Amino acid sequence: MDNKTRDMAISVQRTEITEHYIYMQLARRCKDKKNAGVLEEIGMEEFGHARFWKSITGVEVKPNKFKIFRTVLLARLLGLTFVLKQMEKREGTGSKMYTSLATVFPEAEKFSRDEKVHEKEILNMLDEESLQYVGSIVLGLNDALVELTGSLAGFTLALGDTRLISLAGLVTGISAALSMAASDYLSSKAEGDPKAGKSAVYTGISYIITVFLLILPFLLIGGKYGALTITLTTAVFIIFCFNYYISVAKELSFKHRFLEMTCISLGVAAFSFFVGFLLKGVLGVE
Repeated sequence: MDNKTRDMAISVQRTEITEHYIYMQLARRCKDKKNAGVLEEIGMEEFGHARFWKSITGVEVKPNKFKIFRTVLLARLLGLTFVLKQMEKREGTGSKMYTSLATVFPEAEKFSRDEKVHEKEILNMLDEESLQYVGSIVLGLNDALVELTGSLAGFTLALGDTRLISLAGLVTGISAALSMAASDYLSSKAEGDPKAGKSAVYTGISYIITVFLLILPFLLIGGKYGALTITLTTAVFIIFCFNYYISVAKELSFKHRFLEMTCISLGVAAFSFFVGFLLKGVLGVE
């Protein structure tokens, strides 16, 4: 084989052995025995492919240690499903190099085809607790974004000081978070859901976190309009990150969900700002 083909084979070999170590490390750190077994199965498949490419290249390739560290860290922070589906989507068997190598090594095409089917089936078996409560997280996150962006926009025009706006926002947000969590618990309990308590906790926590992120600019910045601008930007960023995470983890449309949540949140904020302007004039508040 020529040098170009050999370089591609070595690159694929490095990818395979790196992903082998990633899957095996994730399996060792996974508390769920079912998920650990899933990860070990994928890891051994990657190891088998790496051995095949070693027999072709005749060299011992070291794994990418930084990639292993980065992926394991992200899995701890963002969850197994998100990280593994990112790997499936962007790297490894889907690489264009496999298509080129298949013209020289027919096994490459089989590896690519088999891994895509196999990894898809196995990754769908992953059962993370956090993904079971996506509905509760969406409820808390979406309600906090809509209510707090609207409230803070109204408070910004109606109130003169950022400390007063922060106080009003915190009282409103914390009270609403507790109310939302309680409502979620009661509705889930009424439907006979045995995990009603956890569902309420996910709702409340996602609400509280969103509240503090949106109010933080008013605590750090003196100018209320500048703080509001940063708050609205933060809201859009939260919507972007959350919808990107869900679109990857649950394989849903990103663009539609992102635009929908953004338009609703900013639309309510604009309307509330207008209401605050009207009420300030009607009530004669300075």
